[in-house]
Amino acid sequence: MEEEARKLLEEGILKKLLSPGNEELSDFPNGTKVVFHYRTSLCDGTVLDDSRTMGGHGKPMELILGKKFKLPVWERVVITMRRGEVSEFTCDTKHTSLYPLVSQSLRNISAGKDPLEGQRHCCGIAQIHSHHSLGHKDLDELQANPQPLVFTIELLEVLRPGSFQLDVWAMTDEEKLRLVPEIHEEGNLLFKQGKISEATEKYYNGVACLKNLQMKEQPGDEAWIKLDHMITPLLLNYCQCKLLQGQYYEVIEHCTSLLFKYENNVKAYYKRAKAHAAVWNEREARADFAKVLALDPSLEMSVAKELRIMEEKIRVKEKEEKGRYKGLFSTPPATATTVSPL
Repeated sequence: MEEEARKLLEEGILKKLLSPGNEELSDFPNGTKVVFHYRTSLCDGTVLDDSRTMGGHGKPMELILGKKFKLPVWERVVITMRRGEVSEFTCDTKHTSLYPLVSQSLRNISAGKDPLEGQRHCCGIAQIHSHHSLGHKDLDELQANPQPLVFTIELLEVLRPGSFQLDVWAMTDEEKLRLVPEIHEEGNLLFKQGKISEATEKYYNGVACLKNLQMKEQPGDEAWIKLDHMITPLLLNYCQCKLLQGQYYEVIEHCTSLLFKYENNVKAYYKRAKAHAAVWNEREARADFAKVLALDPSLEMSVAKELRIMEEKIRVKEKEEKGRYKGLFSTPPATATTVSPL
């Protein structure tokens, strides 16, 4: 243990054991999954992140060794730990320069957002030296002024390769491409079974998987376009689920983004029209339904049905509003006034 600590110190990492582990030290081959809680602090004790409280979920970090995680120092330090051990690692700036980007992604995940949200199509080093805000004041300050950080880590689990199902984020690009059609089919099956929430998650995962791959390509290139064509049907299925869940504005947003690229996509117009109708955007709904008919006249009966439904809802709404405001501005009847005698 002393020899390992000396090696770490030579690399600019000071290890302080807080609580010993309860097992023998593993050999940690590539492909091993490590599960751990972490707390990241400045050297003055200011806490930046704590996995036990982040997002209110208390979800620990999961890392697959050998998958080129953006913060290699975490891989370096966990392989010196035993399961159940708690240790503190003070790491030189050369190990922590990319932490702001890593933290941004982890915070996005804990908030249920896309982990890549807010990150440009460029490498991490380019982002670090740009003036692009990460959306968090403390991370912006750390990005502008890189400094040593203290990672307090509790190693919870060490899972050998092959003893667990590989998460999508840990797969190679080839594995992700092979997985997407399976995800798509599973989503379709769940949708047919009426399991809309589960189907929504499948479609979302498929889109996220492909977008992750797409970020590695130059927009407009052949590979980028091919991935985009794979994303489109998944995103439309996702929108169908969101229609059923009443998330109409999200449907409008996604369909609009699709139509910006593919202006003759009938399904996108149709779903956006239904979403507009649901939020009383009558003019926009009629325009989209008209576009559907112009692109595919065979949908005339379906469009006519949707228009009747929308018009009936509008009539009911107008009737309710008339009843609600009836008499609101009418003159109240005169009342008799009694004059007291002198």
